[in-house]
Amino acid sequence: MKNIKIFINLTRLNKPIGFMLLFWPSIWGLTLGFNKANNITLYFFYIVLFFLGSILMRSAGCIMNDIADKDFDKKTARTKNRPIASEKISILRSFIYAVILCLLAFVILLQFNKLTLMLGLISMPLAFLYPFMKRYTYWPQFFLGITFNWGIVMGWAAMTNDLSIEPIILYLSAIFWTLGYDTIYGYQDIEDDQIIGVKSTSIKFKKNYRSFIGSCYFISIIFLIYLGIKDNINVNYFIFLIFPILHMIFQIMKINIKDTQSCLNLFRSNNFFGFLIFIGLLSSGI
Repeated sequence: MKNIKIFINLTRLNKPIGFMLLFWPSIWGLTLGFNKANNITLYFFYIVLFFLGSILMRSAGCIMNDIADKDFDKKTARTKNRPIASEKISILRSFIYAVILCLLAFVILLQFNKLTLMLGLISMPLAFLYPFMKRYTYWPQFFLGITFNWGIVMGWAAMTNDLSIEPIILYLSAIFWTLGYDTIYGYQDIEDDQIIGVKSTSIKFKKNYRSFIGSCYFISIIFLIYLGIKDNINVNYFIFLIFPILHMIFQIMKINIKDTQSCLNLFRSNNFFGFLIFIGLLSSGI
């Protein structure tokens, strides 16, 4: 039981917001592709596969992140008790777990067409490069957006077996969404990060954080509107788009970077945003 608890904490399975924020973009891409391909059996099958894949890859990513950041985590109040930082588990065993999780994810990836398989293989190195970005650039959140939302392109390819401008537009929207919400997340550790020397958009834009996050969300919405116009999506999509817009406005108004719990709550609320976009895309095919 002790080892199971350590594994759960290591992979953050007790914090599902991480794999849900990876899962939603995949479902957006799948749904956008479903509206073109209209294969409902394949659609539901792929939802299950992407859900499992999101859990596995996010879990493996957490392990690799903790291995890379173990020295940083020891100096940060929120992360000092993580299994690797607190030496409850060895780096070797943690790495073995990560390899097993990646192999399981690869088995799932093999269930898709060749194009989706190729796109999935391209994304794997990105997941393991992300933890090192905070050492060299103030924009690790942007790199996270590129990595975390790749499932949009994969989801589209899985349903249509081709590439098109529509999933790229949605992908760009999701990148700026991630850039905004992960900047909010970063304000939980900003004091420790500044002492340690970790870089982030949270630090870079701490003096005008509301304007920066608002700009990210505004650009994200512009891409979503452009997607609807470009793809001639029906009016249902635009009606449902009102709700995620209101949700983003709510986040911008409520953020208080001095209140870490508030930042965490707003970050978690993006799970609901992901659901709202999914409903909007699903309704556009009705």
